[in-house]
Amino acid sequence: MSQLAAREPEVRSFEATVTDVDGRAVTLDESYFYAESGGQPADRGTLGGVPVEDVRERDGEIVHLLAEPAAEEGIAVGETVRAEIDDAFRTYCMRAHTASHLLYGAGRELLDELGYGGFDIGERKVRVDFTTSTDITDETLAELERLTNRAVWDSLSVSWDEIPETEARERDEIAFNTKTEEGVMSESESVRVVTVEGFDWAACGGTHVGDTSEIGPVTVLDRSNPGEGLTRVEFAVGPTAIRRRADDVRSAREAARTLDVGVAELPEAAARVSREVEELESDLEDAKDEVLQARLADLRERPVERDGDEWLVGTVDGFGPNEVADRAKEMAGDAADAVLLAGEEGATFVVAATGGDPDAGDVVEEVTSEFGGGGGGGPTFAQGGGLDASPGEVEAYLRDR
Repeated sequence: MSQLAAREPEVRSFEATVTDVDGRAVTLDESYFYAESGGQPADRGTLGGVPVEDVRERDGEIVHLLAEPAAEEGIAVGETVRAEIDDAFRTYCMRAHTASHLLYGAGRELLDELGYGGFDIGERKVRVDFTTSTDITDETLAELERLTNRAVWDSLSVSWDEIPETEARERDEIAFNTKTEEGVMSESESVRVVTVEGFDWAACGGTHVGDTSEIGPVTVLDRSNPGEGLTRVEFAVGPTAIRRRADDVRSAREAARTLDVGVAELPEAAARVSREVEELESDLEDAKDEVLQARLADLRERPVERDGDEWLVGTVDGFGPNEVADRAKEMAGDAADAVLLAGEEGATFVVAATGGDPDAGDVVEEVTSEFGGGGGGGPTFAQGGGLDASPGEVEAYLRDR
C-alpha cells in the first residue's frame, strides 16, 4: 500500500505505538510522516518531542531517524508517542508537488513527444525534467508558466486512487516515471494515480493538495539541459515565486524607464539598443585603428638606426598588446626592420615584431632583464609584460641602447 501520508496528506498530528528502536531509528505501528521518495523530501517534525531528522522507507516500514538516541529520550518499544508533522513544510511540499504535475500538464499542450524524465523538490525551487523533441524557448517557458497558473486559477480538483497496473499501463494519458516515482507501485501490483481534473494524470506516490487553487502563484525560473534528451525546467511556488515575480517586474520597469518606453515595448527597444551598441563598437574599433595607424605613421618619421637596420620605436597610449600586435607584424620587414612598441594595460608591456633579424625574442628578453616582468616569443614576434617602468622609460631605453 502507498504511504499513509500520501493517502491522507491533511494529517499533521497523530499518536502511534513504538514497534522498534535501533539507536536513533524508530519504527511505529503506523505513521503519517512522508518518507523521502520520488523526488519529494522527507517530512520534518517531532516524535515524542524529539526532532525528526529524516524519514525513510525500509522493507515496507517507515523508519524515523531522530536527532537524539531514542532511549535517552524515553522512547521505547511498546510506548505510545505523540507525533507532530511540520505543517509549513508539508504544505510547501504538497503545493510544489502538485505544481509539478500542472507544469507537466501544460507541457502536454505545448511539447511534442513528451515524456517524464525526473522531478525534485528543493528548499527554494522545484525541477521537472522533460523528454521532448520540442525546443523549449523563452517563449515556450512563458507559455508553460501561463498555462500552469491558469490551471491554478481554474481551481481544478486533485484526487488520487489506486488502480491495477495493467489498467494504468493501457491508459495513454497517465505519465509514468518508474525511476523517480518509487512510491507508485504497491504489493498488490496496483498503481497510485494522481488526477488533476481534465488536465493531468500521473503515477505518483507523493502528497498533494486537494484543489489547484491551494498552490498559489507559480514562477518559472530557468531551464537547462542536464543530460542527453532532457530539458530541465525549474520553478518556484510560495514566497520564492512571489519574490522572483516582484524582482522581474521591478527590473522590467526600471529598464523601461531607462529606455523611455513601456514595459510591453522592452523587447523591441532592447533589440534596437543592441544594434546601436554593435554599430558604436564597430565605429570605435575603426576610430581606434585610425588613431593607431596615425601613431605608427608618426614613428616612421623618426626611425632609430641600429647596425644598419631601421627600427621604429615608440609608445602607444590607450592600446593593449593584442591590439597593436597585428599592426606591428604588418610593418615589420616592410616599413622597418623592427617595430618595438611600449604601452600600458594594467602594467607596462612591450611588443617586438621583426623580419627575424634582430631576433624579437632576444629584444624582449633584454627589456625584461632591464625592467623585470616576463614574456617571450620567437624570432619574428615577442611580447613582455609586468615591466617595472613607464612606457616612456621603455621607449627611451630602446632608443638609446
